[in-house]
Amino acid sequence: MSTPAPRTAASIPVSRFGHLVHAMKNVMTLREPADANLHYYFRVNRELGGQDRAFIADNIYAALRRKRLLEHLIGPDATPRQLALATLMKLQGINARELEPLLQEGEAEWLKQLKAIPTSDLPLAVQADFPDWLMEKMRAFMSDADILTLARGMQQPAPLDLRVNSMLDKRDDVLHTLVKNDGIAAEPTPYSPLGLRLKEKPALNKNPLFIKGKIEVQDEGSQLIGYLLAPQRREMVVDFCAGAGGKTLLLGMLMQNQGRVYAFDVSEKRLNNLKPRLKRSGLSNLHPQLIANENDLKIKRLAGKIDRVLVDAPCSGLGTLRRNPDLKWRQTPEGIAELTQKQAAILLAASRLLKSGGRLVYATCSFLPEENQQIVEAFLAQHPEYKLLDAGDILAAHNIPLNTGKYLQLLPHLNATDGFFAAVMEKS
Repeated sequence: MSTPAPRTAASIPVSRFGHLVHAMKNVMTLREPADANLHYYFRVNRELGGQDRAFIADNIYAALRRKRLLEHLIGPDATPRQLALATLMKLQGINARELEPLLQEGEAEWLKQLKAIPTSDLPLAVQADFPDWLMEKMRAFMSDADILTLARGMQQPAPLDLRVNSMLDKRDDVLHTLVKNDGIAAEPTPYSPLGLRLKEKPALNKNPLFIKGKIEVQDEGSQLIGYLLAPQRREMVVDFCAGAGGKTLLLGMLMQNQGRVYAFDVSEKRLNNLKPRLKRSGLSNLHPQLIANENDLKIKRLAGKIDRVLVDAPCSGLGTLRRNPDLKWRQTPEGIAELTQKQAAILLAASRLLKSGGRLVYATCSFLPEENQQIVEAFLAQHPEYKLLDAGDILAAHNIPLNTGKYLQLLPHLNATDGFFAAVMEKS
C-alpha cells in the first residue's frame, strides 16, 4: 500500500518541488489531457518515487480544480512556479513560513501579499471555478445557489471505487481481505451491491485481488448503469461504445458468463485495453468488435436481433470533473454541439439493433440537458415505438435504494459518485 504524500512543507524536498513546477508548466498548456501529460512526465522521469508522484499529481489536480481562483488571485500571466506556490499555500493550507526553504528572492513578500487577498466575496464564476461559457449554459437550467453547490462537489477529489467480480468472490470476503490482510481502509458503497469505496488511493495493480480479477476500479455510478440495463442469462447484449470495457465486464458478469455481449468501439487502442481485463475476469461471453462508425456492416448484420443495448455515449465528461478537472478548461461550446449530433446519431443507430420488447439504455457522464434529456426526448418524439421506463423502479427491483425520478441523475454532492445520467427505454 502506497503512502499518501505528506502536506507539510517541512518534508518537501527542493527537487520534488522543482518537478511540480516543471510538470505544472506542461499540464497547464491544456493541449492534451492532464492524466496523459502526467503519465508521460512520470515515464520520462523514472527516478521519481511514489511519494514524489503523489505529491505532484495531487497538487496539479488541485490547481486544475481551482484554476480560475488562482488566476483571479495571481493574474492571467501567472507562472508555473507562482501557480505551484499558490496551490500549496491557498489550496493545500501550507503556512507561508513552512514554504520558506523553497522560496527565491522576493517570493516571501509575494506570498504574504497573496495571503492577504480576501476570498470571501468573489464573483460566482470564480467561486464555482467554471469558464464563462459553462456558467451561461448552467444558468439556463440551474439557480446560482445550485450551481455553486454542484461546483463545490466537483472541486473535491473523487474517492476510489472498486467493483467486486461476483463470479470469483463475494463482496464481504473481498472487503475482509482488503481491510484485514492488506490494511486498506474500505467500506461498502451505499447503492451498488458490488461496490467498495476506499478511503485512500493505494496502488492496486500488484494486489492479488486485482491480479486474480476479483476487483476492478469502477465508479459506483458506472456500476448502477449495468443494473438499469439488467441483462439476463443467455441474452444477446450490445455495449455500443464499449471503450476499455468497464461496463462490458460488468454486463458479462451480471449474465453469469452466459449469453453473448458484443463490445463495439471505433478505437482499436481502447479495445486492446480491454483484453487484459477480460483475461483477468474469467469471462468468456464477451466479444470485442472494432467498428468504423455507427453504420458499420457488423452492426447492420445484428439489426433486430439484440435483447438489450447500452449506449454509453461519447460526451463532454463534465460529470467527471472531480477526476478530470482539466475537461472544463479543454471543452468548448462548439465541441459540445458537435458531440450532441454524434450522440443523437449513435442512439438512432443503436436502437436499430433491438428486437421487440428489447431494452435500450442511453447514458453519459455529463450533467448538461443538451447531452441528456434533450437527446432522449427528441429520440422518443421521433420513435413512438419506444417508451421511457422509470429508472427508480428498475433500481428498486434490484433492492437499490436510489430514486432520482424517471431518469437516473447522479451528482457528486448528492450521491458521492461521478455525475451520471441514464435513460431506460423499451421497444414495443
